[in-house]
Amino acid sequence: MAEEYDYESLGQNATLGQDALAGAFAGIAEHCAMYPVDSIKTRMQVIQTATRPQMLATASATGPVIMGGSTQFRTTSRNLWRGVNSVVMGAGPAHALHFGTYEACKELFGGNAEGHHFFSTAAAGACATLTHDTFMNPFDVVKQRMQLGDSTFASVRECARHVYTKEGFKAFYISLPTTLTMSIPFQSIQFATYEYFRKVLNPNGQYDPKTHAIAGGLAGAFASSVTTPLDVVKTLLQTRGQSSDPRIRNASGLLDAAEIIKERYGLRGFFRGFKPRVLTHMPSAAISWSVYEYFKWFISEKDNAAMKEKYLTL
Repeated sequence: MAEEYDYESLGQNATLGQDALAGAFAGIAEHCAMYPVDSIKTRMQVIQTATRPQMLATASATGPVIMGGSTQFRTTSRNLWRGVNSVVMGAGPAHALHFGTYEACKELFGGNAEGHHFFSTAAAGACATLTHDTFMNPFDVVKQRMQLGDSTFASVRECARHVYTKEGFKAFYISLPTTLTMSIPFQSIQFATYEYFRKVLNPNGQYDPKTHAIAGGLAGAFASSVTTPLDVVKTLLQTRGQSSDPRIRNASGLLDAAEIIKERYGLRGFFRGFKPRVLTHMPSAAISWSVYEYFKWFISEKDNAAMKEKYLTL
């Protein structure tokens, strides 16, 4: 008789390629589904240095489009999708690294054992973040440059070439220390919170789409809410090249960017874009975990079917 194994143990039984493939599908689905809301969040976080007429013109790109006609709505909708190609190109391989590393490290750190293992899953999430963000950061820089309301770049390639020509290769990674400072606690909290709620809501470890969506949504909302200040700093650093303010253009790192934000807006400035950030991460985390868990289940079902067929032929 064939020996069956629970799909939750995929990280132990599957190849790295299977973990990576499930992660790639999850990453692309997550980023694409919530991309327009992410664009609005980026524009809310950028420090405005333009004149009032220019600001009003830019605001029309993210304002209440219901007031305009159908042509304006279609134009605005397309505008909110600018830069999505950069995400598609980067999210697949980046999330493949992300989830592949997570499953490997979770097994290594003992996170697959019975019970709740907050520190094991948090540490695995931190390791996964290092690989993901190092690969994804240049794509994220290009994405945010194209998301700006006054962006004139016609393509991802044109934007990337402009950044490299005008600011050099370091522009693609100037925000990486800030990104890691934000993402490591974000992902550690998200992974640990997700694993906790998944085990509480689904103690039998069976595939349950509703449970995975709820656990993922709660984890995404909590993690994004507590890391918003660092996300605001990251956005300033990644979009500094498009600013007409010399102080912003010359921002050199996390502390310098944080000082600029505090000077301009006070402590409230660190929560610019808070609502769209949470509204982005809550459903996107639910989508990401749901898609990832589905492919874990799908792969394990195929493996079980293959094992049964093998034993039946013996």
